Amino acid sequence: MRRPARARAHDDTAPRRGLTVRARVLAAVLGLAAAGMTVAGGTAYLLQRDRVDELVDETLAQEVAELRTLAAEGVDPSTGAPFTEVSRLLYVAIQRAVPSRDEGLVAVVDGEVAWVSSASVPVRPERLPALVASAVAAQDDASVRLRTLGTATTSYRYATAPVRVAGDPAEGVLLIAVDRGAQHAELTRTYRTYALVALGSLVVLAVVGWVVAGRLLAPIRALRDTAQRISDTDLSGRIPVTGDDDLSDLARTANAMLDRLELAFTSQRRLLDDAGHELRTPLTIVRGHLEVMDPADPGEVAETRTLVLDEVDRMHLLVDDLVTLATADRPDFVQLAPVDVGRLTDDLLDKARGLGRLEWRVDARADVVALVDERRLTQAVLQLAANATKFAPAGSTARLATRVVAGGAGAAGPRRDTLRVTVADEGPGVPEADRERVFERFARGVAGRGVEGSGLGLPIVAAIAAAHGGTVAVGPTRPGAEPPGATFVLDLPLRPGPTTTDEEDR
Repeated sequence: MRRPARARAHDDTAPRRGLTVRARVLAAVLGLAAAGMTVAGGTAYLLQRDRVDELVDETLAQEVAELRTLAAEGVDPSTGAPFTEVSRLLYVAIQRAVPSRDEGLVAVVDGEVAWVSSASVPVRPERLPALVASAVAAQDDASVRLRTLGTATTSYRYATAPVRVAGDPAEGVLLIAVDRGAQHAELTRTYRTYALVALGSLVVLAVVGWVVAGRLLAPIRALRDTAQRISDTDLSGRIPVTGDDDLSDLARTANAMLDRLELAFTSQRRLLDDAGHELRTPLTIVRGHLEVMDPADPGEVAETRTLVLDEVDRMHLLVDDLVTLATADRPDFVQLAPVDVGRLTDDLLDKARGLGRLEWRVDARADVVALVDERRLTQAVLQLAANATKFAPAGSTARLATRVVAGGAGAAGPRRDTLRVTVADEGPGVPEADRERVFERFARGVAGRGVEGSGLGLPIVAAIAAAHGGTVAVGPTRPGAEPPGATFVLDLPLRPGPTTTDEEDR
C-alpha cells in the first residue's frame, strides 16, 4: 500500500539528527591521527624494506669478494700451495663461509652440484632446480650476476660467481642465495607490532579526546540547555561559567545577551502593564460620558467634548511618560557631553521660574564642566521643580543648588567626586514611610493623594539618575520649620572637568 503524498513530504522535510559536535570533533582528530600514523608507518616500512634489500645485496657482494680473494691469494690448506683445482677451491670457500640464518650456498662444477652448505643451514639452494639451473648457466658467464627468484612461498636474492683455476679445465660457479622473503617477514612482524601500538594509541586518544572535548564543549551544551529552558515568561536561566577560554567568553557573552533580553522583556511587560493599568481609567471615563451624552443637547455635547479632550491630553502625557521609562534601559537613553554646570544652573533657574507660583533662588552654583546629558538632566530637575510647584504654597521660596562633593577615600580606594543637584521647597514634605516608595511607578505619598499627576514623574527622575550612574533620594527636611518642606538630592558621578569650585549665590 502506497503512503499518502502528504506523509511522504513530511518525512522528507523532517529534521534528521546527525552526529554531535563532540563526535565530529573526535572523529576528525582520530581521522587525522590515523592518517598521520598510516603515512608515517607506511613510509618508514617502504624505506626500511629498501634498506633490507640493500643489506642483502651488500652481503652477497661481500661473499663474492671473499671468493675472489680466496681464488687470487688463498692457498689450499692441505698442501699450503695455491689451488690447482676448481672443485677444491669451491669446497674450501663453502667450508670457510659463515652463512647467516637466511643464507645458503651451493657449488656447481661442470654442470653438476659439487658442494653444498652444512646440514645445519636452513636455506637449501640445491633443492630449487631453478637456482641450480641458473648456476649451471652462469658457468659460461664471465661476470658476477645478482638476480631475484620468486617461488610460491617466498623469494630469493642470489648471486652467481663463476670461478676458474689456471691449469684446470673444469668450470665452477658459487651460488649464494638469501631468503629475501624471510628478511621481509621479520620487518613485517616489526611493523605489525607498530600497527598494534598505533591502534592502542588511537583508542587512548579516543578516550582522552572524548573527555577533553566534552569539557571544552560543556559551555555550548549549557548554552543549549539554557536556551531550551528559557521561555517568554522565564528569562532567569544563565550559563555557569568557570573557565577563561574562548568558549567561556562565549558563555559570558550569551549571559550578557540574556541579561539584556530579560531587561528588555521586563521593561516591555512593565510598559504594557502600566499602560493597561493607567489608560483604563481615562478610557472608562470617556466611554461613560459618551454613552450617557445627549447628542441633541448642545450644552451637554460641549461639556462632554471638554472632558474628553482633557482626558485625551492626560492620556497623551501618560503615554509620553511611559515611553520615556520604557527607553530608560537603552544604552542611548543618555548622551554624555561636556556641559558647563554653572551655565546650566542659570538656565534651570529661568525655566523653573516659568512654572509660576513659587519664588526660585539659587543657593549654590558649581562652576565645573561635567560629562552629562544636558537634555535629560534638565528634564529631571524640571520634574522636581514641577513637583515642588504642585505641593508648596504659592509665593513660598524654592531653592536650586549645584555643588561638587568630594569623594574622599574608602576601603576600595579613592572615590570619584560627585555632582550634587538639590531642589528644595517649603511644602508639606515627604513622610519617612513614603521616602522610598515615591520613586516607584504610580506610587503616591500621603501628600500627593488627590493631586493631579500620573505618578511617573519621580520614577523618570530616578531612571535618568540611574542612566548617569547616579542616584536620587529624598534629603533631610528643614529642622524646626513648619511645614518641614521637601528636599530632593540628585547625585551624579562627576567626570573630570577643568574646575571643581563652588560659588555661593549672594
